[in-house]
Amino acid sequence: MHFDVIILGSGPGGYVASIRAAQLGMKTAIVEKESLGGICLNWGCIPTKSLLNSAKILQSIKKNGELFGIKNENIEINYPEIISKSRRIVDQIKKGILFLMKKNGVHVIYGNAQLKKRKKIEIFKNEKSIGEYSASHIIISTGAIPKIDTEIQYDRKKIITYKEALSLSSLPKKMIIIGSGSIGLELAYFYHSMGTKVTIIEICPKLFPSGDDDISDYLKRCFDKIGIKSYVSSSINQIIYNTENNEVIIDIKTLSLKNLVLKADTILYAIGVVPNVKHIGLEEVGIQTEKGFIVVDENYRTNIDGYYAIGDVIKTPSLAHVASNEAINCIENIKGLNCKKIDYNNIPKCVYSLPEIASVGYTEKESKEKGFQIKVGKFPFSALGRAISDENTDGFVKVIFDDKYDEWLGCHMIGNHVTDLIPEVVVARKLESTSHEILESIHPHPSLSESIIESIAHAYGKAIHL
Repeated sequence: MHFDVIILGSGPGGYVASIRAAQLGMKTAIVEKESLGGICLNWGCIPTKSLLNSAKILQSIKKNGELFGIKNENIEINYPEIISKSRRIVDQIKKGILFLMKKNGVHVIYGNAQLKKRKKIEIFKNEKSIGEYSASHIIISTGAIPKIDTEIQYDRKKIITYKEALSLSSLPKKMIIIGSGSIGLELAYFYHSMGTKVTIIEICPKLFPSGDDDISDYLKRCFDKIGIKSYVSSSINQIIYNTENNEVIIDIKTLSLKNLVLKADTILYAIGVVPNVKHIGLEEVGIQTEKGFIVVDENYRTNIDGYYAIGDVIKTPSLAHVASNEAINCIENIKGLNCKKIDYNNIPKCVYSLPEIASVGYTEKESKEKGFQIKVGKFPFSALGRAISDENTDGFVKVIFDDKYDEWLGCHMIGNHVTDLIPEVVVARKLESTSHEILESIHPHPSLSESIIESIAHAYGKAIHL
């Protein structure tokens, strides 16, 4: 059977590409080896947010219940139900994606796809070929898989990846998390909230390696305060299974303590993800890769005519919303619509722990390294009426502007609901708004959005409430 376009993988890149292609009148097929929605829906973005929502509700009742006149005695955690709820939400959204496939006339093929030359793919189930398909255009959107330390023995019980961490049958008493990217931080907060003693080990010198220094420092203080211990600039010397006590012993090297021995029931490896491109036929077709990533041009075309790649398999930010936008751009370019290129410096990045983290653009350090003369403003939520009334005053908003042209270089937030505030900054930067234009826009009172106005005002010596 021949299609105009075949997409490999049904994550936020793949299924969005298939819908947009169908909308533009293309005969479309999508291939998925497991479940519609890919890792993001089934084992990533969606289930983690469900778990974190349970954790935040629990912590809110424990911390602030009595302040709001709500008695909070005898609170019990039904951990299996928390996990079950997250899986029900996943199933609900999967049904929604399947509905969209049917609504748009997208042909769904289940199985493992093997790329072939001359724009063909072969589908396998249980290692048996079930058919061959051809297309005018083939898009690779197979996503990413957990990065594995090849020297570590993953038994999926005592030493696990994020996939197992989302559906553990019982709560561990002690957990060590290796890596403090978004996955590690979110799961650290969740398990801590459920009553697990959590320790984070990070090889980089700050807890949130990709974030602004002020954000990372503040997050560490918050985690220290609630009892999540973390060791930065630390590396693993050895991991030992103690079968007698059914525990794992980890020997780490730190800057301050040199060597430290920790014990836990479970070790979660959250050291990142790598492109899921092995065994899909790249070599047979001759598609070029570099350090595991598929090489593409600005229109997501590979070096072989008719083959494209989007999302986590290419060297752009590994974020669901990035993959979705690359999907639309890729399809529209195939149709000759000449859509505007993605500005990868205006991509919002979010962590949904508590406090939440949201950022876009350059950090203060990056701005200085690029030679900008900058103005920096910060406004704490502790000075904001809405945050005080909500009893959620942790965190701040930090803005960075170019002093010469008044360009909004970056914005970094930490606190409650900041992941809902960051889109305003993304839109303002897209429209090339100046600080003065933002200051002239009226924000509602009381609201968390006032923190953006106040932080900009602080940068220019005009802050009213600070």
